[in-house]
Amino acid sequence: MRCPFCASPDTQVKDSRIAEDGSYIKRRRFCTECGSRFTTFERVQLKDIMVKKSNGLVVPFEREKLLKSIQIACKKRPISDERIEKIVSSIQRQLETTGEGEVSSREIGVLAMEILLSLDIVAYIRFASVYYNFDNKEDFSKFIDTIQKEALEENTDKILEKSYDKCSLNPEFEPIAKEVKDELF
Repeated sequence: MRCPFCASPDTQVKDSRIAEDGSYIKRRRFCTECGSRFTTFERVQLKDIMVKKSNGLVVPFEREKLLKSIQIACKKRPISDERIEKIVSSIQRQLETTGEGEVSSREIGVLAMEILLSLDIVAYIRFASVYYNFDNKEDFSKFIDTIQKEALEENTDKILEKSYDKCSLNPEFEPIAKEVKDELF
């Protein structure tokens, strides 16, 4: 590992710890050249994930894009950064273990919404508003009405216990425009 301060290739690991969720290893390192200390995080990558966009373009999965999207949806909500990291790690692990080399951006969005729905309804609606490309307040109202109907059908305080694709339930909502979705995923 190169030192980020002096670019020396000679660094030593002083301490290694496995993260709470076991998804990465945190290593404290020491540069023998300049004496600087720094931290690295190592994640296991089971296989490369390719994402098929709605326009047919296939690109590599970018964890940071998903992380940023979920952080925006969770902004000013009682959800810690650590929890958001775990959500993204969970989604990434699910994608890696499917056995498929290529997943659609739609599948990634649905996974994110399922998790956000069980975690925080406001974050879920925020994420869905970008995913479904809400244009006006009527889109929000229709979506919230759909959520309330589903809650009544489920007869529970939880909004939903089952996880499924909202798009298939409500034909009024179309996936977001290609250029917006490409920015999101």
